[in-house]
Amino acid sequence: MRTEDLIQSLSAQTRAVPRNAVEQRLAIGLIAGGALTLALVLSTLGLRADLPGAMTNARFLMKAAYTIALGVVAILAVRHVARPDATGTGGGWMIVLPVLLLAGLSAIELAGTPSDYWMPMWLGSSWRQCSMRVGVLSLPVFAGLLWSFRQLAPANLRVAGAAAGLAAGAVGATLYGLHCPEVSATFVLTWYTLGIAIPTAIGAIFGPRLLRW
Repeated sequence: MRTEDLIQSLSAQTRAVPRNAVEQRLAIGLIAGGALTLALVLSTLGLRADLPGAMTNARFLMKAAYTIALGVVAILAVRHVARPDATGTGGGWMIVLPVLLLAGLSAIELAGTPSDYWMPMWLGSSWRQCSMRVGVLSLPVFAGLLWSFRQLAPANLRVAGAAAGLAAGAVGATLYGLHCPEVSATFVLTWYTLGIAIPTAIGAIFGPRLLRW
C-alpha cells in the first residue's frame, strides 16, 4: 500500500473532535467532584449556623474571594496544560497575586491589632483541623480532574498534576469555607493556603504516574 493510500484509509476512520471538548471534559470532572465535596461538607460538617448573614460580611467575602481567585487561576492552568502542545503553565504563576494581596491584608490586620491577640488570630479555634480538612475535601475534585485527564493528552505530567491539585484544593477550601467560622486574613493565609498546598504537592509528586498515557 502506498503511503498516501494508508493515510487516506486511516483518516477516513477518524471522527472530528467536538469544539470545546477539553473544556467540556474538565467541566464534568470539576462539577462531579465539586458536588461530592459539597455533599461531604453538608453530611459530615454542616454549614455555618449564621451563613446567610455571614455571606454579607466583608471578612467572609475576603476569604471566599481568595480561594475562588486561586481556583480560577488553577482551572485556567488545567485547561492549558491538558493539551499535548501546551508549553509553560498557562498563567499559573498568577497564583502569587492573590497570595500577596492576602499577605498585605494580613499585615494590615496584625498592625491594627494588639500583639497579645496575634496568636489567637493566627490559630483561631480550628487550626489543627483546617488544613487537613481542606486537603481531604479536595480529593473528590482531584479524582474528577484525573478522570478528565484520562481522555486528554497532557505533555508535562508533573505540571498537569500540580495544576489539578491546586484547582482541587481551591474548590475544597471554598466549600469548606461554608462551614468554617474563621475569617481572619492571617488564619486564612496560613491554614487555608497550607490545605490547598497539600493536594498541589500530591499532584506534582504523583502526576507523572497517575496521568501517564
